[in-house]
Amino acid sequence: MTDTPEEQERSPLAEALQQSKLGQLSPDQKPTGQAVLSAMGGVRGLVESLTPGFLFLLLYTITRDVWISVLVPLGLSLLFVAIRVITKGQSMLAFAGLIGVGLSAATALLTGRAENNFLWGFIVNGVLILVILITLAVRRPLVSLIAGALTEKPHAWRTEAAKRRVGFWATVLLLATFAARLAVQVPLYLMGESGVQALAATKLLMGTPLYAGVLWVVWLMVRSVSVDPGAKSKVS
Repeated sequence: MTDTPEEQERSPLAEALQQSKLGQLSPDQKPTGQAVLSAMGGVRGLVESLTPGFLFLLLYTITRDVWISVLVPLGLSLLFVAIRVITKGQSMLAFAGLIGVGLSAATALLTGRAENNFLWGFIVNGVLILVILITLAVRRPLVSLIAGALTEKPHAWRTEAAKRRVGFWATVLLLATFAARLAVQVPLYLMGESGVQALAATKLLMGTPLYAGVLWVVWLMVRSVSVDPGAKSKVS
């Protein structure tokens, strides 16, 4: 039986998602902490994503020196990439982290303001909010697109009422997460130097830990309408 045009159109997206970390969060599988951890790069990925931010907070608290506070985390990110390349690991995650740390460091150093180390994060969150709003506006919620691409029936997320509803609200949850980051962090940024430490701490808490929690909830929501009751009882 040949694929429908709709299924053929989704193939590139499906392949890309299956090869990415999100491919481990299949709607048909029982959610596990290990799977969520793997989707975020594993323990190694968490260390690589959290350590630069923690170092910035620690060094800035001790020294109040912008150069030291941003260059040391940048050097550590370079080391992470070098280790990934040498050990033939998945260097793309480390490279992505390095780009973010590098752009943030450059902005802070060029302006001489420690709080500008967080501008790149604001831009990323703003872009994510815009993308999600567009998917909602065209009635193709981001979560529905991802969940559909990871299943054998991608069209079901647009034609079945329960799945359409869950896809919408799960996408709204993601939108609220990114919006909450800006709502909390931008006022701290506007405080200038006096808000740098609170901003750094808040970014750490509302970064990977918050995202992991939201990812878990979204997965539970998606699975609730992806597995029939009989199958669900067998894998529970």
